[in-house]
Amino acid sequence: MTLKELWKKFWFLIWKDDSLKGWIFSLIFIFVFIKFIFFPVLSFTLGTSLPLAIVESCSMYHSNDVLGNFDIWWNSHQEKYSQFEINKTEFESFSMYKGFNKGDIIFITGTNPNKIKIGDIIIYNTDTPSPVIHRVINITENPNGLIFQTIGDNNNGQIYFEKQVTSSQIVGKAQFKLAPLAGWFKLIFYERSKSSSERGFCNEN
Repeated sequence: MTLKELWKKFWFLIWKDDSLKGWIFSLIFIFVFIKFIFFPVLSFTLGTSLPLAIVESCSMYHSNDVLGNFDIWWNSHQEKYSQFEINKTEFESFSMYKGFNKGDIIFITGTNPNKIKIGDIIIYNTDTPSPVIHRVINITENPNGLIFQTIGDNNNGQIYFEKQVTSSQIVGKAQFKLAPLAGWFKLIFYERSKSSSERGFCNEN
């Protein structure tokens, strides 16, 4: 059998065969392509090991912004930003200033830590099982380099690991919401392993 004939059979099996065998081979092919070709190429192109991130918590959720009412949300949260001298006008200039929801898929690119600004949303590794994706609210420098502080838009305050984020921990910077809520197709399988307070859809703190 020639290579051309093998390719025709393979193509038919993957894309045109409606039998159970065809469906199984199609799913296997799609999985292999995404995991071993699509994501490695995308990671290399964007300069980050995590080009697409599924939001796993409600820490960046703005419930009152479903209808675009940023003023209501800001009135509830302005106090925690005032200690970092961030006012409403400045916050409205930040990237994704209306936050995002649990289950959203966020587009991530690699970034030079020296180019990160207050208000940017970064994704970084810490001692939690999954990387954290929160907003930068302070940047300082010590002899070892830049130190970033972050906070979740929907959190009442900082978590201990947010106060000393180093450049080596940073995976990338969030650019935009790629697919709202589409990540729930994956998250739904992990909900039972979470505590009761972390399960389900979001409510603003």
